[in-house]
Amino acid sequence: MALLNIPPDVPAVEMQGVEVRLQGRVVLQEVSLRIEQGSFWALLGPNGAGKTTLLRVILGLVRPTRGTVRVFGREPWRLGPLRRAIGYVPQFYRVDWHFPVRAKDVVMMGRYGVLGLFRRPGPADWRLVHQALARVGIAHLADRPLRALSGGERQRVFLARALVTQPRLLLLDEPTAAVDVAASQTLYELLRQLHREGMTVVMVSHDVGVVAQFVDSVACLNRRLVAHGRPEAVLTSDTLDEMYGCEAVFFHHLPGATPHLVVRPDDEEAGS
Repeated sequence: MALLNIPPDVPAVEMQGVEVRLQGRVVLQEVSLRIEQGSFWALLGPNGAGKTTLLRVILGLVRPTRGTVRVFGREPWRLGPLRRAIGYVPQFYRVDWHFPVRAKDVVMMGRYGVLGLFRRPGPADWRLVHQALARVGIAHLADRPLRALSGGERQRVFLARALVTQPRLLLLDEPTAAVDVAASQTLYELLRQLHREGMTVVMVSHDVGVVAQFVDSVACLNRRLVAHGRPEAVLTSDTLDEMYGCEAVFFHHLPGATPHLVVRPDDEEAGS
């Protein structure tokens, strides 16, 4: 990654007045956000708030209707070789779990963008695959069929797939949505370690409670940017009420314990 020569003072992501309309509907409105390299962010908000769309804008998969976006100083659809500096773990995978593919084969898929068309993986590529699997703690499962893995193990495989290009920016969309509490905790610990090693991490989450424990910054979305900054400064009752549009209470526990959010939807919004 050193060959990509990304100056350290260039923001990982910078947005100014971003608006996105999809099928005539405003999904994001006047979003301005600066994410410095080496920071750990959580994007919070209710369903339909535009969190996944924001990640897709960063990836260059959705272009803003209005405003500007830069990733490492460039428009995301013009990154060129810098695209390798981004790792992405989407929320849902369209996978035939009965297809006989091994964990290491899934991780190798992350190398295809580097290899290009018609190039077969070589020994160096397989070394990177095994390093990525070891990094997420499942090197011993390299030859295990994907269908034989637990939900938490599968999520680590997909994380290894994102890490195999050794990215500088890691984007994750609800990475703990399909795993149990224990697996969630170990995954968050791993993300915190990656952040401590200098990686920029941006994670979409519904788990407000985990924010104060692991990340250093939050962005609260509900189509527009409600608030952003340090968790202890941003996660107030007023912000949560504005973000969720309902009665929300953020409970603070003793130091070292995980705080959590209780949301009671308004009657007309219940079930939405």
